[in-house]
This record gives sequence, C-alpha cells and structure tokens, in this order.
Amino acid sequence: MRDSAASTSSIEQPTIRRLIVCALNLTTLAGVGMLMARLLSVNGWNWAEMGLLVCFLLSAPWTILGFWNALIGFLLLRLTRNPAAIVNPALARASEADPILARTALLMCIRHEDVAPVARRIALMRADLEASGHGRAFHIHLLSDSSDPASIEAEEAAIAALRAADPFPQEIHYRRRTDNAGYKAGNIREFCERAGADYDFMVTLDADSLMSAPALLRLVRVCQANPQLGILQTLAVGLPSDSFFARLFQFGMRQGMRTYTMGSAWWQGDCGPYWGHNALIRIAPFRDHCHLPILPGKPPLGGRILSHDQVEAALMRRAGFEVRVLPEEGGSYEENPPALPDFITRDLRWCQGNMQYFRLLGMKGLLPASRIQLFLAVMMYIGAPAWIIFILLGAVQPFLPQTGTEVFPVELGLTLFGLMFGMSLSPKLLGVLDLLLQARERRRYGGILRITAGALLEFISMTLLAPSVALAETLFMAGLPFGRAVIWSSQRRSGYAVSWSAAAKGLWPQFALAAGLLAILWHGAPGALPWAAPLLVGLFGAIPITVLTASPAFGRWASRWRICAIPEEFEAVEIVEKLQGRKLEAAEIQLSPVIPAPSRDPA
Repeated sequence: MRDSAASTSSIEQPTIRRLIVCALNLTTLAGVGMLMARLLSVNGWNWAEMGLLVCFLLSAPWTILGFWNALIGFLLLRLTRNPAAIVNPALARASEADPILARTALLMCIRHEDVAPVARRIALMRADLEASGHGRAFHIHLLSDSSDPASIEAEEAAIAALRAADPFPQEIHYRRRTDNAGYKAGNIREFCERAGADYDFMVTLDADSLMSAPALLRLVRVCQANPQLGILQTLAVGLPSDSFFARLFQFGMRQGMRTYTMGSAWWQGDCGPYWGHNALIRIAPFRDHCHLPILPGKPPLGGRILSHDQVEAALMRRAGFEVRVLPEEGGSYEENPPALPDFITRDLRWCQGNMQYFRLLGMKGLLPASRIQLFLAVMMYIGAPAWIIFILLGAVQPFLPQTGTEVFPVELGLTLFGLMFGMSLSPKLLGVLDLLLQARERRRYGGILRITAGALLEFISMTLLAPSVALAETLFMAGLPFGRAVIWSSQRRSGYAVSWSAAAKGLWPQFALAAGLLAILWHGAPGALPWAAPLLVGLFGAIPITVLTASPAFGRWASRWRICAIPEEFEAVEIVEKLQGRKLEAAEIQLSPVIPAPSRDPA
C-alpha cells in the first residue's frame, strides 16, 4: 500500500508543489499586509486601525489562495496538453477499453424530499447504464431518513413503481431508518456496515444529483486501475435552470470552479477534496477507517460532525489511501439553490459544520496537507466576519481623534483596492478568459457576446449580493457559541417566487446595516460615500434583488433568451434533455420505455 503511494508521490513531487504554493501565498499576504499597514499608519496608530489590520489579515488569505489556485489552473489549462492527467496521474492508468469488473452501489440519500424528481433521476441513470451494457454492475440504493408519514408513503410508492417497470427489480433497494442519527454521514455509515461487503465501490449522490453512464464508468475504471485510490471526486456542475438566481450562480461558479479546482488539484494531489456527493468511494477502507468522531460538548459546535465530507477525506488519507479530484467537466450534475434565501441557508449549514473543524485540527495521525484542508475550510468562513468588522471599524475611524498632518497616499490606497478586488474576481475572470481563448468553448456557450454579457451580469450581481451573504454568515457565527444552529432539512430544488414580506423578514439586517453606514458616513466622512457606494447599493438592494432574481417569470424570460446560459442549453446532452422534459409524478413513473432489455454484461 505504501509503495504505490510513494511511487505516485515521487512522480508528482507534491511536497515541492505545496511549498511553492505556500511561499506564493505567504509572500503575497506579507506584501498586501505591508501595504495595508502603510496606509493605516499614516499619522500614527489607534485602536481602530490596529483592528482594521487584524481583520484585513484574517480576510485576505482566502482571497489570495483563490487567486493563486486560479492562476495555476489557468496556466495548466492553457499551456499543457492534458492538464487533468498532470494533476491526477491516476487517470492515465485507466482506459475506456478496460472491462468493468467491480460491483458499485449508487447511494441516493434523502430526507423529506419531493420523491418524484428523485425517482426520475434514478430511472434516467439506470437507463443510461443499461444502454452502456454495464447495468448489472450497478445497483441502486435509495437510503431514506424520512420520518414524515406523507414522505414515507410517497417514497414507498415511487420505489414500487421503479421496481415494477424494471426488468431487474432486485437491483433497486430501499431502506428507511427510523431516525437520522448522524444525518447523511450516519445514513451512509449504516449502509456500509449493513450491505457494504456486497460491493467494491459506492457512488454518493444527493437528491439533486445526476450522473451519466460514461461519467460513472470512468470513475469505476480509474479506481479499478488504482488500488490505492480511496475517493475520486468529480467536478459537479449545475443543471440548466429557469431560476434567474440559479442561472447567475451556476454561470459564475462554472467558470471559477474550472480554473480554481485545476490549480488546487495541482498542489493537493493525493490529499484532494471530497464534497460529499457525485464521488466514487472504495467501500472497504471507508468502512474500516473513516468513522467520524463524536466531538466533545453540545451542538452546534460539539456532538455529531455535520460537514462530514472533508473529515472523511482526511481519515481516508490517514489510512494510506489517496483522495483525488477529477478536475474537468463531464457528465456530473447537481442543482443549485433557486433563490438567495436558499443559498444563504445552505451556506450557513456548511458554515456551522466547518466551524466544528477547529476541534479536529489536532487529530492524531492526519497528514499535514489534510490539516491544511481542514484549516482552509475554517478560514473560508472566518473571512466574512473579519470583512464586516473591517467595514464597521472603517466607518467609526473618522470620529476618532486624528493626529499628524501627513497626506493620505491615495494612489497606494487605490493600488491595494485594485489588487484585492482583482484577486477576489480572478477565478471567474480567468475562467471566462479560458473560454474566450477556445473556439469550441465559445461555441458551446453561444459565442463571445453571450459569454461576455453573462460574465458581466454575474460579476455585478454577485458583487452586490456578497455583502448580504457575508453579513448573514457573521450574524450566524456570532450566535453559534450561544447555541444558534441551522436545521438540516430538505432543500428547495425548484424555482419559486419570494414575496417582498418574506425577503424583508430575512434580509432586514442588511437594510439596517446599510442605513446605519450611510448615516455614519454622511456625517463623518462624506468623501468616502463614492467608495462605499457598491457596498451600500448591495445592502440596500438585497431585498429587491432577491425578489427579482427569484421571480419565475423573470427566470423564464432569462431562460428563453439564454441569459447566463450553460453549454447544455446549446448542445444537447441526452440524459439532461430527458431530465428537462415533462415532469412525472411518482405514481406516473413508467420506466419500461427507457429501460432496455436485460444487459449483456456478465458482471
């Protein structure tokens, strides 16, 4: 086991790569930190300026890391012939001609979900695998944690319809736990201990996941050819949506993820990420070595680990197995939140889970790269309150006693602002540039004008919404030590209208902060108002922007005109096309037209 891992490491030289990235990030942080210190030290220091520097140093690392990951990824995409193989050598050991010898369980975990779309996705994946000739190598497991009687009845009806229409009903399994101890992680753990011995691999899926047969087969072939590969994570991208918010989000995310993930994979190597879904896992080591510890103390920061995925990746790596990402698009899909309130709710769930990682940084036996992964997951959310506090400290600064007569270096301030703003946008900017430099990619996205217009609209919209999200994270984190928590329940998957009253109820703190900042700056530093305008517009506009971007009519209009469109809206992908067709209720599911005759695959 160790020999194989050592061989891979010697080829990749991950330590050298990690040292390079560490040096780049620390040097950049030191540079911008000195620039900020120079700005704040004009005419001496006071307590607010010291706080400003601390907050800046806490919020800057995630931005800087994003910049270097994106730049490295962009260079790999543009200057190498096979960037995915460079960052993941395991891909080179597998071929499309390799037979499928392993048995794989597709795990769809649900709790109080609308089961009709879930069953539809299961049917489509099942049909795609049958058409590939490898249907017998994959079994479906619908793992329910539902306790609501109506949800249970709907699940049982859906699974009965799936089995009735399938020529191999014994390959479709349904299990419902009587509680949801451990949430999704506990659900998967129960499967591993109960039925894991019957399979070599499992593919973890969320209720909104969709994966094509070629994508699933590639995962299996790569893991068959690499016995030390414990987790292989795909790059899941958003499905076409009629929600304008989802269209904005997934367009920007898709560009940023491509460069960012490629760059991060270059230095993470065999200590890569696991995002909890759309990934293939080798069951035996997962079952034997990835037991999640119970944290001391009471929830929300103690007890069961909520954000289980990255912890399981660290434990898998500790056991000597590799965790890698497949940093390119291809047949792996998910749905994105249809409105800002849903995005914030999901984000706060992740925030709550990631804050538990503080207590895991000292876990015995973890590799340094795994500890860095956990630390970065914490820093991803520490930046939000640091930024909000930075803004508040800056607002009170004009009211503090001023000493000295040194002129403020405006040019230096503009330089620092441009650097930080540019680095924050760099993953998306470089992702868009990568598209524009490729004729085929330009066609897949509808041409230069559509790409440019979509990118500009997404940049403006998400820049305006960023302060609202950061404030929500800050308020939530302030309540965590006092027991505030997010209930981990089912998510909205489809677009819906957000009323003005609902938006105001959830986003009034954003409006209140904007009003307070405006009053303070108006009286204390009116000259700063032009610089604060984007922040104030975003906070004041949070409510109307939420209502507008959630509007079903506006979303349908954007979809019709292909605003912020993704490739699947221009080039048909069969499994996506079928999913986007007529929605079926659970009782109407008829799989016989799409499930072909028994597979010829002996596996």
